[in-house]
Amino acid sequence: MNRLSTAMLVLAWPMMAMASQAKCLSFVIDTRKNLQTMEHFGASDCWSMQHVGRWNERVQHQVADWLFSTENDSSGKPKGIGLSLWRFNVGAGSAEQGEESQIGSPWTRSEGFMTDKGDYDWNKLKGQRRFLKLAKERGVPHFLAFLNSPPVRFTQNGLATNTGRGGTLNLKEEHYLDFARYMADVVQGVERHDGIHFDYICPFNEPDGHWNWTGPKQEGTPATKQEIARVVRLLDAELTRRNIDTDILVSESSDYRCMFATHMTDASRGYQIQSFFSTDSTETCLRGLRHVKPLMVGHSYWTNTPLQTLRDIRKELRDTLDKYRVDFWQTETCIMGNDEEIGGGGGYDFTMKTALYVARIIHHDIVFAGAKSWQWWRAVGGDYKDGLLREYANRDLTDGEVKDSKLLWTLGHYSRFVRPKAVRKPVAAQVNGTVLEEGDTRPQALMVTAYQNRDGSYAVVIINYAREEQQASFGLGRQTKKKWKIYRTTDAEGEDLKPVGEVAPGRTITLPARSMTTLLMD
Repeated sequence: MNRLSTAMLVLAWPMMAMASQAKCLSFVIDTRKNLQTMEHFGASDCWSMQHVGRWNERVQHQVADWLFSTENDSSGKPKGIGLSLWRFNVGAGSAEQGEESQIGSPWTRSEGFMTDKGDYDWNKLKGQRRFLKLAKERGVPHFLAFLNSPPVRFTQNGLATNTGRGGTLNLKEEHYLDFARYMADVVQGVERHDGIHFDYICPFNEPDGHWNWTGPKQEGTPATKQEIARVVRLLDAELTRRNIDTDILVSESSDYRCMFATHMTDASRGYQIQSFFSTDSTETCLRGLRHVKPLMVGHSYWTNTPLQTLRDIRKELRDTLDKYRVDFWQTETCIMGNDEEIGGGGGYDFTMKTALYVARIIHHDIVFAGAKSWQWWRAVGGDYKDGLLREYANRDLTDGEVKDSKLLWTLGHYSRFVRPKAVRKPVAAQVNGTVLEEGDTRPQALMVTAYQNRDGSYAVVIINYAREEQQASFGLGRQTKKKWKIYRTTDAEGEDLKPVGEVAPGRTITLPARSMTTLLMD
């Protein structure tokens, strides 16, 4: 093993699979170097909280504790996963239209603040606003508002869903400025009535997604890059005029490949990084606007399998981001039909099978795409692999129960211990002093990331994807009096971010098969 300075942390253990080649594999965490600064981990309230937020108080508080709490119980076990960002769906008004909305399920229709007369009803979205408050009470520091569609009063077809009308923005020409003013009104109105300030607002959700062109399962609209740029510029001017401190995000792409190339679309929707942040793209460039950071936000759907694709797409995305000096957030994902390794999206899964698959996505988004924020799709879902929690609603949706999952607690290995403004540290794997290229990432075995929080604490997140356990020992330079607190999640009942002791430098611990482990050093 290489001699390490006092600024290096060493993780080492015997490897069964490599026993014939070497006695020891070491992860070396270089505390002297910085990678990206993490912003937050989050999830959205869509479409569940409009209902769950009206259910009985016991369920509401349990759900809020699971999602937002950073407290521990008497045994030291975290009560929740401590999400640091909450994503709020600003509905377009399909719920008020009922069946005439052409959205078949009342579960996916959304209320809107704007009435059919053009004024505002701040009593709407009651369940969602309830969870804004529950989140704030538990210390969630950041809030994001996103829209799937303009208010139905402004749309060309009078609906919040596109219903196959084409690939352009479902917004009447005379309402572009009205739409910008509406979004500013919502930001100010929610803060005035609920005490919640939105740090971010995203006017579009998957405007490049081909699903948006057909409808009508949910609220949504397509948009070209020119239409996006026009709305964003108007909104930027309106926020500036009102002196509102809220950043505008672009553009919640449905697929990473639309961000740096084209995928299932054309040039009017692809090459988004180049179009929005290259000064040569005069028609669509947004660089320099007061409320628009050099930041792209997108969704990792459909890019997570096979394993080589999982890595290669993110590397190509990162190359383009770096070329144009743009940061990146992953703002939405869940399990889809092509995620065949875990049986696709259908049918909820409470086990580590889905949880570890998602952890591997998180790791690749952070390590290879350089994501500074990572957000799951729905906080609460039904019989599909799209919720951190599983709801069991009564037939009339007025009450129900909610159950936690290993997916929830696995995300918590990041969200609970990697806090806003934590700095990711490089991790290198060595065998007898020889550095292994990308040794921090073996997608069928061990994946490791390390972070230093603003308070000086270190968190090391370890995914053991393999079906065999590993024995691990940890060295700590000259700081030999320090100890790691060990938190673990497995398929075993009760092992959900469970504290399982401490380890001193050089002592051995077990990384169970198919497990998540976080090491925390105060």
